[in-house]
Amino acid sequence: MGRIKAVLFDIDGTLLTEMPLIQLFLPQVYEKLAKKLGINKEEARNMFISEIFSRRDTYDWHDWNFFFELFGLEMHYEDLLRRYPHKLHVYPDTIPTLEWLRESGYSLGVVTSGPEYQRLKLKLAGLDGYFDVVVTREDVKAIKPEPKIFLYALEKLGVEPKEAAFVGDSLSQDVYGAKHVGMLSIWINREGEPGHHLADYEIRTLHELRKILGVVE
Repeated sequence: MGRIKAVLFDIDGTLLTEMPLIQLFLPQVYEKLAKKLGINKEEARNMFISEIFSRRDTYDWHDWNFFFELFGLEMHYEDLLRRYPHKLHVYPDTIPTLEWLRESGYSLGVVTSGPEYQRLKLKLAGLDGYFDVVVTREDVKAIKPEPKIFLYALEKLGVEPKEAAFVGDSLSQDVYGAKHVGMLSIWINREGEPGHHLADYEIRTLHELRKILGVVE
């Protein structure tokens, strides 16, 4: 592994969590769906959730608007983000780590399987200014772990895979995808889930990146 010049990140579960926002709007979804279909909220919930799980890890699964449209609900995730930006919780280790990386001269990027509203999410969370490149699925019509989405970001940054590290919370999308194209793969395991030794490194907080980058330099 040569000198690492760039560090790229996933968004959700890595830099921030949107769970407070999801917990806020899902009851609204169930209520609207129940009224629309003439069923109770529990049935509406089961219907909506089962549809989400049935499409797990597909292109559409990464877009809340797909599911709103599928059920004919007049809701837009962009509106929810703008209405409740305080429900996006940036992890406390995110900004100090990004500032340290920038000061240390690393190029920074984001690769997300989500749609264009991921850019808005970064902006509302006050994180967009840290990144040289942000790549969404719309840029390449592909999602992680497909090589194309990683390689596009690396090309934009002007670095080779071996010169870049990728940090993400998903073993199947982030770690596998990054490792497959030759990047240094770092699994951020915030919840302490059992590992599978797939990643080159496993961390519990982003602060640990200092140590890892010091080792691989």
